[in-house]
Amino acid sequence: MPMFFKFDDDKKQEIIVIPLLPLRDVVIFPHMVAPLFVGREKSIRALEEAMRKNKEILLVAQKDAKTNDPNEEDIYRVGTIGTIVQMLRLPDGTVKVLVEGKKRARILRYVPNPSFFLVEAEPIVESAEVGVETEALIRTLLTAFENYVKLNKKIPSEVLVTVASIEEPSRLADTIASHLGLKLQDKQEILETVNPAERLEKLYEKIQAELEILQIEKRIRTRVKKQMEKAQKEYYLTEQMRAIQKELGEKDDLKSEIQEFEERLKQKSLPEEVEQKVRRELKKLKMMSPMSAEATVVRNYIDWLLSLPWTNEKTEDRLDIDEAKKILDEDHYGLEKPKERILEYLAVRALTNKLRGPILCFVGPPGVGKTSLAKSIARAMGRKFVRVSLGGVRDEAEIRGHRRTYIGALPGKIIQGMRKAGTVNPVFLLDEIDKLGMDFRGDPASALLEALDPEQNKAFNDHYIEVDYDLSNVLFITTANVLHTIPWALQDRMEIIRIPGYTEDEKLQIAKRFLIPKQLEAHGLKPENCTISDSAILTIIRRYTREAGVRTLEREIGTICRKVAKEVVKHGPDHVVKITASSVPKYLGIPKYRYGEIEEKDQIGIATGLAWTEVGGELLTIEVAVVPGKGNFTVTGKLGEVMQESAHAAMSYVRSRAEQLGLERYFYQKIDVHIHVPEGATPKDGPSAGIAIATAIVSALIKKPVSREVAMTGEITLRGRVLPIGGLKEKILAAHRGRVKKVIIPKENEKDLKDIPNKILKDIKIKLVEHMDEVLNEAIVSDEPVLKQRDLVVPSPPPPSLSVGEGVGTNVNLS
Repeated sequence: MPMFFKFDDDKKQEIIVIPLLPLRDVVIFPHMVAPLFVGREKSIRALEEAMRKNKEILLVAQKDAKTNDPNEEDIYRVGTIGTIVQMLRLPDGTVKVLVEGKKRARILRYVPNPSFFLVEAEPIVESAEVGVETEALIRTLLTAFENYVKLNKKIPSEVLVTVASIEEPSRLADTIASHLGLKLQDKQEILETVNPAERLEKLYEKIQAELEILQIEKRIRTRVKKQMEKAQKEYYLTEQMRAIQKELGEKDDLKSEIQEFEERLKQKSLPEEVEQKVRRELKKLKMMSPMSAEATVVRNYIDWLLSLPWTNEKTEDRLDIDEAKKILDEDHYGLEKPKERILEYLAVRALTNKLRGPILCFVGPPGVGKTSLAKSIARAMGRKFVRVSLGGVRDEAEIRGHRRTYIGALPGKIIQGMRKAGTVNPVFLLDEIDKLGMDFRGDPASALLEALDPEQNKAFNDHYIEVDYDLSNVLFITTANVLHTIPWALQDRMEIIRIPGYTEDEKLQIAKRFLIPKQLEAHGLKPENCTISDSAILTIIRRYTREAGVRTLEREIGTICRKVAKEVVKHGPDHVVKITASSVPKYLGIPKYRYGEIEEKDQIGIATGLAWTEVGGELLTIEVAVVPGKGNFTVTGKLGEVMQESAHAAMSYVRSRAEQLGLERYFYQKIDVHIHVPEGATPKDGPSAGIAIATAIVSALIKKPVSREVAMTGEITLRGRVLPIGGLKEKILAAHRGRVKKVIIPKENEKDLKDIPNKILKDIKIKLVEHMDEVLNEAIVSDEPVLKQRDLVVPSPPPPSLSVGEGVGTNVNLS
């Protein structure tokens, strides 16, 4: 759009149409030359338009510098018409432009233009009269400005010569205003003041206010300088005192400390980067006053760097696999998977030295030996052991350390642990990693990502140490009770090894091999003083504990040992106490728990299911009552949503097989079905009781009992397919303990039978099924098959996506 001029007929004043450039945090005065950096597209287009015409552009400040896309209300109404002296495009797309202010102008209106701001503006005519009062103001202002320049060192003294040569009051005011460090609003106020005399007066007020501030700043600087001179004086006297002490033969503590650091530096093999860092800090320490706080910070920092193990400070791994296995078996019974993983690592280490330390995560319920296993691994490998508990840690600095600028700053727990170990290849246990917290101080779990990543931890950076530290030789072991509280990114960096709860037989062996000898020794008893039979141990396990681990079992054995110790003291050191199953209540009181056993006889409407809990398997009794009614379906026993849905699916299957079962087509409309799962106060959930519920329903409807010697587990679909479940080992052990003779399981769980001890499989018959029809024929006591062979539905194999992993929401959980 071409630039043009027009005249207002009423005022006889020229009006110009001119591009507008909004400015941030700067006001351009007439006669002022200033460089500007322009980055906004609209502003660049306005500059280009001005360059195409007569190089004139209206420079107006915007009210808020943070506004990226200002509109008419965001821009002041008065600005300066400027001439573009030079314009240069920079590589990053911005434009550097040198402008010179010419005269004031007032915006009348904005001309619609989508590309850039275009306005109609009226140049402001200023009065050039110089009266006596104006002359006095000029002299006063020059004196004040001279004082201002003397106090403000940022303004060169040559400016005074330039200002003194200006005779025109308007130009003088604008030139001085451009050199003052005023706020944007104050500068805009001076720009909008048209009358030169008024402008000079306002400017004088502003300079006086600035002079008061500068004088206060000068007083503060003088006071601080005196304090610094005092500190220098103290330092000088201290140095003199040290020199006198040296002449008297007294010990120079700082010098001896520095010498000690230098001796340690010579003896230690440090990476080049670390050595240079230590030498720089020592040089800095030598120039400091020993009494200064900074010297203490530097001393502590050097001490930390020299105390950490570096490069060659490592222990030799015990690569004898047989010896390592022997040590692992000495300390722990079972736990084959983690033991096997450690032996594999040692085998590879025997073949190559390039293998980085694995990062293992032991996941399992409390008391199964995760922490003690890590200690045993360190002993088997011949490495140092360091344990750091992460339970309740909420501050990211606990992991990565505090920066040295803070008072009392320390490295994080990992670097502290490495210093404690004294070697670069310890077994480092991060205990209870699932109990890390998070708050406003950061996320410790995210800070662990670097330490537990084999690709990154060779250059772990602690905020305090400030140099890369190699953690790649460390064997990190973490422990957790559950996985769902550990961030997925952290899980991805660790090799998850699940440690399930101990079986009853494993607990028996652990008690005989480890717990009883340990407690006898702790209570000062000889093995001859107290013997505990296997039946007594099993009674303690079944009736006095309910746990996945063995902590409570150990406490109960300790209770027995205390009472035996009392009897030994009373009757003499040769007194012998034999603990049997019948005598256990005498020492431990009445039993605290009950465990499931099969029914005494076959019953109609009662089936035996199998449940998985964190403390082992349980027998689950499913009761079904059928009474005359109107088709109501009731489920009780504090069942979870998944288990309730499983019951509905079982009922729908039974209705679909009504004809084959000899039931009326609409039998369900004349009866009410009530399903109950004792114990009523215990929460239960999961889909694996599906086939047991269906069996109990069919039994109640056809009035035929379910065999009391049969237990079952499996998920049921509407078509009667039996889907796989988890926790099979614990469930079959519970069935064996409850004297069950036959267990019905899904065909797809056949692969899990390898985890079950052979002596258990010899006592129990395992029946693999694919369809619910097979379950009914196996479980219900009848002279002939409940569903004849011609009635059986041959199921199609389930798609892989329906395959369920062990223990992942596929079982009945008893809390």
